[in-house]
Amino acid sequence: MTPEPLHPVAKELPASSGALASYPPVEKWDDWKEYDPAAWPRKVARRYQLIPTICFNCEAACGLLAYVDKETLRIQKFEGNPEHPGSRGRNCAKGPATLNQVTDPERIRYPLRRVGPRGGGQWERVTWDEALDDIAGRIRKALVEGRQKEVMYHLGRPGHELIYLQRVFHAWGIDGHNSHTNVCSAGARAGYAFWHGFDRPSPDHANAKFILLLSAHLEAGHYFNPHAQRIMEAKTRGAKIAVLDTRLSNTASMADWWLSPWPGTEAAILLAIARLLVADRRYDREFVRRWVNWGEYLRAERPDLPVTFESFEQAFLALYAAYTPEFAARESGVEARVIVDIARAIGDAGGALATHVWRNAAAGNLGGWQVARALELLVVLMGAVSAPGGTAPSAWNKAVPQPPMMPPPAKVWSELLMPREYPLAFFEMSFLLPHFLREGRGKLSMYFTRVYNPVWTNPDGMSWIEMLTDEAKVERHACLTPVWSETAWFADYVLPMGHASERHDVMSQETHAARWIGFRQPVLRVAMERQGKTFDFTWQAHEAAGLGQVWEEDEFWIELSWRIDPDGALGIRKYFESPYRPGEKLRIEEFYRFMFEQSVPGLPATASALHLTPLEYMRKYGAFLVEDNVYRTYQESPPPGDLEGAAVDRATNAIVKNGQAVGVEIDGAAVVGFPTPSRKLEFFSPTLKAWKWPEQAVPNYIRSHVHWSAVDREKNEMLLLPTFRLPTLIHTRSGNSKWLNEISHANPLWINPDDARRFGVATGDLLKISTAIGYFVDKVWVTEGVRPGVIACSHHLGRWRLAEASGGERWSTALVDLRRDGTRWTMRRVHGVQPFTSDDPDSARVWWQEAGVHQNLTFPVQPDPVSGQHCWHQKVTVAKPGPDDRHGDVSVDTEKSYQVYREWLAMTRPAPGPDNLRRPLWLVRSFKPHPDAYRLEGP
Repeated sequence: MTPEPLHPVAKELPASSGALASYPPVEKWDDWKEYDPAAWPRKVARRYQLIPTICFNCEAACGLLAYVDKETLRIQKFEGNPEHPGSRGRNCAKGPATLNQVTDPERIRYPLRRVGPRGGGQWERVTWDEALDDIAGRIRKALVEGRQKEVMYHLGRPGHELIYLQRVFHAWGIDGHNSHTNVCSAGARAGYAFWHGFDRPSPDHANAKFILLLSAHLEAGHYFNPHAQRIMEAKTRGAKIAVLDTRLSNTASMADWWLSPWPGTEAAILLAIARLLVADRRYDREFVRRWVNWGEYLRAERPDLPVTFESFEQAFLALYAAYTPEFAARESGVEARVIVDIARAIGDAGGALATHVWRNAAAGNLGGWQVARALELLVVLMGAVSAPGGTAPSAWNKAVPQPPMMPPPAKVWSELLMPREYPLAFFEMSFLLPHFLREGRGKLSMYFTRVYNPVWTNPDGMSWIEMLTDEAKVERHACLTPVWSETAWFADYVLPMGHASERHDVMSQETHAARWIGFRQPVLRVAMERQGKTFDFTWQAHEAAGLGQVWEEDEFWIELSWRIDPDGALGIRKYFESPYRPGEKLRIEEFYRFMFEQSVPGLPATASALHLTPLEYMRKYGAFLVEDNVYRTYQESPPPGDLEGAAVDRATNAIVKNGQAVGVEIDGAAVVGFPTPSRKLEFFSPTLKAWKWPEQAVPNYIRSHVHWSAVDREKNEMLLLPTFRLPTLIHTRSGNSKWLNEISHANPLWINPDDARRFGVATGDLLKISTAIGYFVDKVWVTEGVRPGVIACSHHLGRWRLAEASGGERWSTALVDLRRDGTRWTMRRVHGVQPFTSDDPDSARVWWQEAGVHQNLTFPVQPDPVSGQHCWHQKVTVAKPGPDDRHGDVSVDTEKSYQVYREWLAMTRPAPGPDNLRRPLWLVRSFKPHPDAYRLEGP
């Protein structure tokens, strides 16, 4: 029987002449024909230019192809770029949704300046010249007067390699880069860095035999689209998957093992597995003997033992003797037999062990950084470090091209960014800024926010509002953003910057065992320039395309730097001059031309073979594979110049030159090793011991601040787990996508049926969740997908605005009434999402009302004293709401917020460390100042 077509007109169409192609071939990208789907059943041909760019709706940097209509110069759609080595033409829902962001009827199209008080909601349109001259004048004045620490750029997601901004701020002579890392991934970064000097893992999922994930990485985790592809490939080849996640994620539902531990007990499980592997001799003894600093450990901690590997094995088993499967089971709630089964499966996998943790346990808990340390211990024991199917340090699977004219770092250290209380933090203590300014630690004369919405994203957002509305603390605030946000509402300037397809950037991420670069480019500017049009700036191209004066950030910084130093007297302008036209202003195409010609190995030769320049190649293909199958980089020989004049420290075998280790001698051979002080994998961290944390110098289990022993269920206390995301949303950036918000628009409280019966609630009922500083009210979803005693709530919803028709994307925000009484803030929803009138007819078809609940407002800051990570998990009291409580209500007392901040601050062990340093010189920092700035003055 012949199947009936979906549309009756299809019966009249001729039979297919062949199989469908997966993607348009590259040779047809300049002139691609497709039939207009809106004209169905008529066959109306449209012709497109297919221009590659990079997605910006998460950090993975997947490739996109923009289909630009050659007649109308409008983007018809975005699909995957098959030439991209990381994403390989595949995208999640967020990639195609870039189209919504480009065509968003509520996007900001022109520079705006505040009129009236901050937060008052009154704005006037200004020119780019007016905005730039004001901002440049303030920065120049601060620099000339020696107030370099008063200029700060607060970044959520750069969209390009940070080296671009490093050029800018080093040229300005400031230590002004602030990030969101300590509300995201500082815990995991610290755990990895203390092992091998790099602060991220790069699992080779595709070739793994066993995949151990701490969180929901396949469907919603870090780099989840490139990782998901390769996890699925490994599983089809027989790889086993285990997921440690208190919540039943989509990934956990498809795993071979789902372990649902009490949050924060993961390290106990991992150390029990490590002990089993060593006790049963099911680990790679030779790898550990050669590459781990076990000798340092024995000399420092077990001087009673001879310095032999056999002694280390003995010491290891003694150190972790308490970590039996039964102990781990008592701590975590995971059965002992399951822990044994996982250990055996890891032993079977050998070096093909791919692991990953990013947020989840590492970000939720006090001591979460030790979860990453314990997880990496398994990788090290199995010899899986940078092995096929194993887990590599991140930087070996990235390619970071060097830009032209790199300025030297400044001799400036800002304690508003890296205070002495947190000398080992990864990195800037950004979420504590309101409290630092409240304590009088400084002020800001110029404050930028970019792809960052601290009022909504950070804990304790009401303290941020208090800071941003105080002009004595923040004199001028410029928000660089394509859309309104809760933070932009409290700015002085709102300056429109481009979306993913509206700017130039270079991206490289550690998606698999390879090194690649991707090229983000403003596709409409490229399309018009191919038709012969010329533009000095990208905002001019966007204005010609009908988008308004939307700029790209790279050009913004060039122009701003010239205005800060118009005559070159400050020594800034020279770094923003053309390498091809001496003395002239650097053009954006010259910047990337130089980079692609000079610092991407293999690209010039590949481009030349195709009769293209390197820049033309990247404009055409959008990505370049620098090196494939990157494994065991630590075995490479050091550059010959590094060995000249160097000597081997016979106690550690480190190869030392000018007081710095440049390599290590392994069994008589000189190799680069790892960027740690010993150039080995550091099971024992002399740094942690020297910097006042001797009890944490080896992988350890720290009981979390929300350990089950601290939660009294008789008093209706529970643990709130707020660290998971929905796969269709990404922080603030997805709020302007109608497609994504139609799919996901609610963040109910996940609650186990046992707890639901205890509180007498069913799905859809309300509960009132009280934290240390306030409360929120949300609906519940009763599910066995979360363990008893824990409630869970996604952190990517709860968007709000303060005015009916402005200040927030109406696809995703609720209108709220925000009131302040001293230090007490209350928020009540006026109405949820509803249809609205705009240039997009879909805005009148909005059917959903939910916008979620903004839980983060009720969280006090809880900085881990070592990693600096905000510990997201909350001990809460759960109750039925009172008669006056309504869904979406939020109440916060910022004085209580400050008191909790002081309590956590008291846990720290401040600098100075050895040699009167602020921070270990070897430890990574986003933008490292000059070494002289690391030294504290005075006693």
